[in-house]
Amino acid sequence: MVTADRELLSRTARNAVRAQMSGLVAGAIGEYWENEHFAPDPGFTPGEGGVRKQLFDSYAASVDWTDHDHVTRALRVFESMLRRLDRESRRYGGDGLPADTVAELREAFARDGCRLDDDLRLHTARVAHLVVHADALSEASGIQAELERARRFGAEYPDDAIGAAKQLIEATAKLVLLKRNLPVDERQDLPALIKQAQQSLNLHPAVVPPARTDGSPDNADSIKRILGALTSAAIGVAELRNRYGTGHGRLAAPTGLGPRHARFAVGTAATWCELMLDTLADPDAPWRKAQPAPTPTPTPTPTPTAGSAPAAST
Repeated sequence: MVTADRELLSRTARNAVRAQMSGLVAGAIGEYWENEHFAPDPGFTPGEGGVRKQLFDSYAASVDWTDHDHVTRALRVFESMLRRLDRESRRYGGDGLPADTVAELREAFARDGCRLDDDLRLHTARVAHLVVHADALSEASGIQAELERARRFGAEYPDDAIGAAKQLIEATAKLVLLKRNLPVDERQDLPALIKQAQQSLNLHPAVVPPARTDGSPDNADSIKRILGALTSAAIGVAELRNRYGTGHGRLAAPTGLGPRHARFAVGTAATWCELMLDTLADPDAPWRKAQPAPTPTPTPTPTPTAGSAPAAST
């Protein structure tokens, strides 16, 4: 049986915000949704409620409430709307959003693991996961963008960032192999994948040629040592993720992780990924000058000469 993904933010919480829309001008409603890159759903069918609530509904209909990124952005929309309503009330002599309204909103969000604080800021416990769709990363620019996203998430969700760091190393290794027209074995473990990708670009210490008289830094012993350490560091990120990062169905974040652990893991991954991608793109990189392995020449079958015995069948 196929079941639908669970909505990360309930209709109860969404309706609690929707109920406040009569206090906002229509322009502000559209502005806050579009600030987070949402657009009205073109297939939206208006239902009950006034013009402002229907406008709210048209944007809400375009949100995938099972998608972590969509829900994270929608929560920022809700936070902006609630804070605007509170400011507008105080501007015209009121006391902000009524206490009973705030209490109702808090209760609705709390059911989904969200906390609305005294400043009407929304805080999420585990709604805003950092999800990296590594299989879809087919270009270097996509990997770079995901690295930046991992850096931003690291402070609040260090285990997510560590998991993303490992995924981005794996995605980079596969991208390099594909660009080099080499096979990718999906069953291969990450250390073997890292080694294969580095070897394909002459970046593994085992395949770096000995130092030459031209003084090329790519062949220096110091480069070999750095490459060896970097290989170990990339594998270390994978091991760190296996113990502390996301990806194994944990319901709660491991204790003890902090932003510094996330920065360390993501920074290590970024160094490895950027070296691989820079070398792949460099028109003067040594791997481009390396001669491919010669194709074995088949041994010709001797032609029988007159008087010679025919070759024995095998």
